[in-house]
Amino acid sequence: MNARFKSLLAAIALIVIASVSYALAHDMDNMDSGTDSGATGAMGQMGAHMKMSDHMTMTESRPMTPADTQRGEQIIATMRAKLSKYEDYRVAITDGYLPYMESVPQDVYHFANRTATQAEYMGDFDLAHPGSLLYEKKTFGGYRLVGAMYDAPAGDTPEQLDALIPLSLSHWHAHTNICLPNGVTEADVMNGNVAARMRPDISSSVDPDRGMARGAGDSVRMRVGYLADPRFGFTGTISNQADCEAAGGSFHKQIFGWMIHVYPFASEDLKVAFSLEAP
Repeated sequence: MNARFKSLLAAIALIVIASVSYALAHDMDNMDSGTDSGATGAMGQMGAHMKMSDHMTMTESRPMTPADTQRGEQIIATMRAKLSKYEDYRVAITDGYLPYMESVPQDVYHFANRTATQAEYMGDFDLAHPGSLLYEKKTFGGYRLVGAMYDAPAGDTPEQLDALIPLSLSHWHAHTNICLPNGVTEADVMNGNVAARMRPDISSSVDPDRGMARGAGDSVRMRVGYLADPRFGFTGTISNQADCEAAGGSFHKQIFGWMIHVYPFASEDLKVAFSLEAP
C-alpha cells in the first residue's frame, strides 16, 4: 500500500470520526479562528455546539427577570475586566491554565486550571478564576480567547446553579450516561489521557459498528485514542449500562460536575454572550 493511499485512508477515517461528534465546524472563511473541523469525543460536546442528548443533561430554562438581566451584565463586565489578560494564551499557561486533550482536533480548546476546577467542585465559585478558559486555534499559530467555562458540584440543585449564573441566561450542562472502554478509567478522562491503556483492537479495521477505515487505525488512535471507537465516550453510540457492559466497557452515570460556557468578548447582547454555541 503506497503512502498516498494510506494518507487518503487516514483522512477518510478522520471524517468518519467527525461525523459522530455533535461539534460543528465554524465557517472556514474565518481564517483568524483557525478552526479544525475534526472535533470529536468529549470535546465535541464541550466545544462549539451543544445540545440535549442521552449524553448531555441540561438545566431547564427559566423566565428572564430584570434582576437576571442585571446580573448577566455584571457577570460579563467582571469577566471582561478579570480575564482580558488571558488574550495572550501564554499568560494563561503561566497561570496554570493548560490545554486539555490538545492532540484531539477541536472547535474550542479548554485550557484547564486544576486548582480552580477543584475549588469550583468544592463550591468555591469565582468569576475571576474559572476552571477553564476557552480558546480557538488560529490558522497561523497560537490561540484566540473566546470565553470561559465554570464548574459546579455534580450534586448542586437548579436553585444552587441559578444562584451562580441565572438559568434564564443559559443552560448549565452535565455529561451523562458515558461508556468507557475496558482499561480506560474516569481518572484518565479527567486528565485528558485519551490513549491510556488503549486496547490494540480499537479502531484497527473496517467495521460497520465502528466506522473505521482499514489501515488508518494506528495514526488516528495516536491522535484521538479511545475516541476513535465511536461506541465509547461522550458522543458514543452506547448510552446505557447494559449495552456498555455487553461491549466490555464501564458505565458512568455522570462524569465531571455541572458546567457552563460564557463568551463575554463576543457581544453586548446577553443572548450571544451566554449562547450554547461559540460565536
